[in-house]
Amino acid sequence: MDNWFTIDKIDANTYIISEYRHWEETHCYLLNGNTRSLLMDTGLGISNIYEEVLKLTNRPITAVATHIHWDHIGGHKYFPDFYAHDDELDWLNGKFPLSIETIREMVIDRCDLPEGFCVNDYEFFQGMPTKVLTDHDIIDIGGREIEVLHTPGHSPGHMCFWEKSREYLFTGDLVYKDILFAYYPSTDPEAYLDSLEKVAALPVKKVFPAHHSLDIEPEILIRMREAFRNLKADGKLHHGSGTFDYGDWGVWL
Repeated sequence: MDNWFTIDKIDANTYIISEYRHWEETHCYLLNGNTRSLLMDTGLGISNIYEEVLKLTNRPITAVATHIHWDHIGGHKYFPDFYAHDDELDWLNGKFPLSIETIREMVIDRCDLPEGFCVNDYEFFQGMPTKVLTDHDIIDIGGREIEVLHTPGHSPGHMCFWEKSREYLFTGDLVYKDILFAYYPSTDPEAYLDSLEKVAALPVKKVFPAHHSLDIEPEILIRMREAFRNLKADGKLHHGSGTFDYGDWGVWL
């Protein structure tokens, strides 16, 4: 399992834990406070993220998922203290809309799998969160307060996390460089626009996405919002309208 994770440091108390050996290049974020640590997303679960987190904090750890997809909750099995949004609790209780066979195919797709990993043993995490989150809840980890922003569109209970004091926005799958997915039946293109309106209005200094390039500037929030506004004005903001390319990002509707 060596070299599955890549660690980057944002500041003295904030780290990026990335999975570059899978095509999705998932990024998880560890925020260390004075009293506890918050881990945003836990990756695919192919390798043990808990072992990496223990190298970066000695505080109690709470995990929170931007949303309940396999590439964001795979490591939740290591964190009994975890939070989730109210709108996706069913997905943690046997009602996720894809089969485990389909999920397993996606887990190993375009992946440099570590030696010893057996996809037939892979399970979609299920469990009951220690706290159910709603829009504008505050997660206090001691000297750091993170605001929950309910940002549906990619999924019903998708959340971004806003740390106002540092002007950090953790965008999950709402915003990243590459093709945004808004074509699954569980996605909502109109809600996606509303969520982009929400985050584009914030005085963001740094954007931290859940996938792909970390070279991403806050101005992309405005560009994405404008593109979605134009798609709506043209009558194309709906499932089945196609894929739209905007250079460093695109959206599949």
